[in-house]
Amino acid sequence: MSKKQVGDVILDVNNISLRFGGVKALTDISFNVKEHEIRAIIGPNGAGKSSMLNCINGVYTPQEGTITFRGKTFKGMNSRQVAEMGVARTFQNLALFKGMSVIDNIMSGRNLRIKSNIFLQALRIGPAQREEEEHREFVERIIDFLEIQAYRKTPVGQLPYGLQKRVDLGRALAMEPQVLLLDEPMAGMNVEEKQDMSRFVLDVNDEFGTTIVLIEHDMGVVMDISDRVVVLDYGKKIGDGTPDEVRSNEDVISAYLGTSH
Repeated sequence: MSKKQVGDVILDVNNISLRFGGVKALTDISFNVKEHEIRAIIGPNGAGKSSMLNCINGVYTPQEGTITFRGKTFKGMNSRQVAEMGVARTFQNLALFKGMSVIDNIMSGRNLRIKSNIFLQALRIGPAQREEEEHREFVERIIDFLEIQAYRKTPVGQLPYGLQKRVDLGRALAMEPQVLLLDEPMAGMNVEEKQDMSRFVLDVNDEFGTTIVLIEHDMGVVMDISDRVVVLDYGKKIGDGTPDEVRSNEDVISAYLGTSH
């Protein structure tokens, strides 16, 4: 992996606690994300990883703690407002429009960027037409980047799973996020698909300069591509550091091998 420039902290998660009724999903979690890094969140099933992402992108509002992005604290923001600030997300279970083509699915990620009014868009006249052409150009660049040119017009539902995941990544990239949250991008993939997706994640980080926060079960992938790793277990943080530091952390080892429970 080439030595890239990791910058200052841009996302700060401070003392986050989240409860559903009497159930504690997250307890007093703090960690930060630096500009241009790949930051992994790992942990056994039920550790609270997806809940943590949901707090960051405004789906859940934690009862305690703050999340600050580039100096601005998320207070009661919904996921659209968080997206407008520059945080995009892919989902574990694909939320794609199965009947729509690859290009139209990725175009749907441009919605936040479209300035002209809906009437002009429908008629495709004047500024709306120019704007749409610019958006399409950007989307074509993503399609080239993700090597899915051959499927541009194919309905997404007809594609194999690994390619659908790539389209999902493309739709998130179409938002031009500063921080991209990836929820298990390799889940359900075979070895070859995982290698492809790992390469794309590294390339997004490198070529687009996008900061990435990633949940992933495949420890080999995490250790290969992450700059730093935070480890959750039963909603608590039990480790945080470089892949090597985390790999040799006794608490992490016992959580994964089940000796602590």
